[in-house]
Amino acid sequence: MSGLSLTHISGSRFAPLVVLELASDTKEEAIAWLLSRIRDWQQNGGAELLVEQLGPGIGVEEKENPNMFLVGASMQRLLCGAEDLGLFKECTDGSMRAFTFASKHNFKDFKGDGDGFLSMAECQYVIKHELDTLRAKEETNVPGYSHAKLYPGKSIIRRLLSKGILIQMFPLHENEELKRLSFSWYKKVKVSLQPLDDIRHYYGEGQALYFGFLEYFTFALVPMALIGVPYYLFDWEDYDKYVVFAVFNLIWCTVILELWKRRSASLAYYWGTLCRKKAFEEPRPGFHGVLGHNPVTGRAEPIYPTSKRHLRVYLVSLPFVLLCLYLSLYIMMIYFQMEGWALSIYDENPTFWTHILLFIPSIIYAVVIEAMNLIYRYAAEFLTEWENHRLESSYQNHLVLKVLVFNFFNCFASLFYIAFVMQDMELLRQSLATLLITSQILNQFMEAFLPYWLQRRRNKKMIRKIQKRRLYEEKELPLVEQVRLEADMSTYLGTFDDYLELFLLFGYVSLFSCVFPLAAVLVVLNNITEVYSDAFKMCRVFKRPFADPAANIGVWQLAFEAMSVIAVVTNCALIGMSPQVRSYFPESETQLILCTVAAEHVLLGFKFILTFLIQDVPKHIQDKLARLEFESLEALKKKVKSDSALTFFTLLPLSKLLPVL
Repeated sequence: MSGLSLTHISGSRFAPLVVLELASDTKEEAIAWLLSRIRDWQQNGGAELLVEQLGPGIGVEEKENPNMFLVGASMQRLLCGAEDLGLFKECTDGSMRAFTFASKHNFKDFKGDGDGFLSMAECQYVIKHELDTLRAKEETNVPGYSHAKLYPGKSIIRRLLSKGILIQMFPLHENEELKRLSFSWYKKVKVSLQPLDDIRHYYGEGQALYFGFLEYFTFALVPMALIGVPYYLFDWEDYDKYVVFAVFNLIWCTVILELWKRRSASLAYYWGTLCRKKAFEEPRPGFHGVLGHNPVTGRAEPIYPTSKRHLRVYLVSLPFVLLCLYLSLYIMMIYFQMEGWALSIYDENPTFWTHILLFIPSIIYAVVIEAMNLIYRYAAEFLTEWENHRLESSYQNHLVLKVLVFNFFNCFASLFYIAFVMQDMELLRQSLATLLITSQILNQFMEAFLPYWLQRRRNKKMIRKIQKRRLYEEKELPLVEQVRLEADMSTYLGTFDDYLELFLLFGYVSLFSCVFPLAAVLVVLNNITEVYSDAFKMCRVFKRPFADPAANIGVWQLAFEAMSVIAVVTNCALIGMSPQVRSYFPESETQLILCTVAAEHVLLGFKFILTFLIQDVPKHIQDKLARLEFESLEALKKKVKSDSALTFFTLLPLSKLLPVL
């Protein structure tokens, strides 16, 4: 943080960590009121943070927004904030415990006044929490804005965001640390593990867990890829031998997800998020309703009837999703008509060009699928926002469910139709390969190259302005220009789309790779490039996101497990359709179906037995967690006993107390 420091008016060192950008036409009384609340003491309802206005940039050709403010805090304030948040840190005895300011010297790496004890990401997370929990007292509205209503207990920052007074709030990059991370992460081609601890230190646990899962998923695909290559080279047309590959596929997709839980738990424990208690969830910024009182906290907040929300979900959102699924089905049938047209042309005139024409319908369909997924994503976000969910977790769950259902149907419906209705394995292989390759190319373009190109165009004007003036000889940008440059960068919207892409790739591999064994190879190659492209866009394209102290990958774990269950059913059905298995039931198709269903149930049972046998948390971490819980209970007992003894001697009459003494 030393590279981002200026002198506070009081004379102390002020390290800017977070930027607040207000609208350029924000009224002076609103700015003065907000800054006073940020600077005020905690006992007065303030955040007790340091805040300074950003100075003018280089040149005055363009009108710059003057209402940009840098927010920081004293080290003692940050440490107290870490205690309030319950951040877990490593103690000198090697255990992970919730940080307390009173016992700060018992924690590893705490030296002097604690400078460097908290990572910059943790400091920024503390400041974000303190700003988010700034609440109105007796104000009825934001000063100067009668339409921006307030009431006691209302989050000030959320109200300013919802009314457009506060444009954005983002954490600053630390250039030297970012350079070191970039060099070890993506600037050199290497065959080694990602620097997950460094990623976690700079971006937080949520980002580190995503990249940890991406790395783990890539390595987990290697056995499938190694087995798939010889199957492709030597048994491409011998579909019967893929039965063994399908069975291996079923065991593989179960085992890797269970082992990931253990890997995730280990990472989360050593990062201090596994046993961290989740804070009480506050209402979302966009949540609205009639003012009432929360029965848990007693604070005034909007109240919205659950029945109204259910009506919106079941009478509007659900029919809309079904309509989109029908539209997707209709487009799929158009694709099959195009496929039939291309096949008829090839049959009439089998040349090189007509053979190429066979792949055109699948390529067009893959592009249409990606476009539909993108359009539907915006519609799903609008609908989920309109449903007016109180909690962010509820909002995310409903959004993930909508997007997953549509993406699953849109991406896999044609493959299921080809496999189980048309029963054309050759077309299934061709369609799967085309969809997989086309979607990977489009995703790489949309995720990395397009945002980078747009970012370069956006920043060219400022870079030219700095180079033209030649006022500075340093290699690094001055703080003022760094802040304004980062303010214009794209905002990182989280890991949602990244996990969604991995979910679909996992589906391509687990559902149909027994028909197209090279699917795992293609996904491994995609994931290797994904690591570098994701790292590049995190370091060069997007604003730095606030840390997310996650303990696991959340609802996506359930999504992957659901896909693995569907994979069992799909692969069993594919096995039952193979000529090798059909030869055992030449006269009765009913027996074939019953045996296939029985085998499916046996494999599902085996899958759940594996889930039970493989513990989610390694034994040594379970022991450490149990020890921590035991010590907490013992400390609580001692406190209760001491409080009881103190109460006894306080209430005992003096005449009875003297003999005791």
